[in-house]
Amino acid sequence: MTETIERDSMQYDVVIVGAGPSGLSAAIKLKQLAEKNGREISVCVVEKGSEAGAHSLAGAIIDPISLNELIPDWKEKGAPLTRTVTKDRVLFLTEKKAFNLPVTPNFDNHANYIASLGEVVRWLAEQAENLGVEIYPGFAAAEVLYHEDGSVKGIATGNMGVGKDDEPTDSFQPGMELWAQQTIFAEGCRGSLSKQIIERFQLDQNSEPQTYGLGIKEIWEVPSEKHQPGLVMHSAGWPLDSKTYGGSFIYHFDENKVAVGFVVGLDYQNPYLSPFEE
Repeated sequence: MTETIERDSMQYDVVIVGAGPSGLSAAIKLKQLAEKNGREISVCVVEKGSEAGAHSLAGAIIDPISLNELIPDWKEKGAPLTRTVTKDRVLFLTEKKAFNLPVTPNFDNHANYIASLGEVVRWLAEQAENLGVEIYPGFAAAEVLYHEDGSVKGIATGNMGVGKDDEPTDSFQPGMELWAQQTIFAEGCRGSLSKQIIERFQLDQNSEPQTYGLGIKEIWEVPSEKHQPGLVMHSAGWPLDSKTYGGSFIYHFDENKVAVGFVVGLDYQNPYLSPFEE
């Protein structure tokens, strides 16, 4: 921008960046604690997606242990966890064969649920709003705001209606500044503001480097005779070579639907490898 844009501001007790499982759980817990202690606090959640859950794409196996603590009556409140895992299989694949491997504890999903993370997040958003949490979808947090002493003051949402030349158009709307006593960054993997905060305050100074992977998932509808509700399969091996970390998953959930996914560690050495084509 070639000129300073005046922005309106709003004050909250807590501002949370990201309406995913972590951000919404934090919002719900804060409201629960405030109610328990006879206090009233204002909690705001900003979400860049068009709605809560829009960017929660995982077909997931969910251990309900945290949900049991956060919302003990989640079944009565209609949480979208209906398909329990009935069987685990772990396979090592070659191009033409599949070998059964032992189901080790990290692959044992007994009492867990096969679910759509997007549906779970949408449900969590409803629970948060019922407690008085303000959720603003469609607003990306674009900037971290700081006090004069260097502490975090809050965030600013991005300007709307900016042209390709980075100048305001006729539909321009300036972003909003959201100030808070506490700001929680729950952006997920490699969030743009989280990266800035980590670098500014050296939050990773005494940490091992993180490991990243690229996951690809599709939802297939299969014939009923091939559908095995509750079956969870994981595999290693083909189509990856022995030097490349990764594997696949197949989760059979409701309505003849199967989540088919493939994950490749981003430290793969072959520059021509395309995880999607694999």
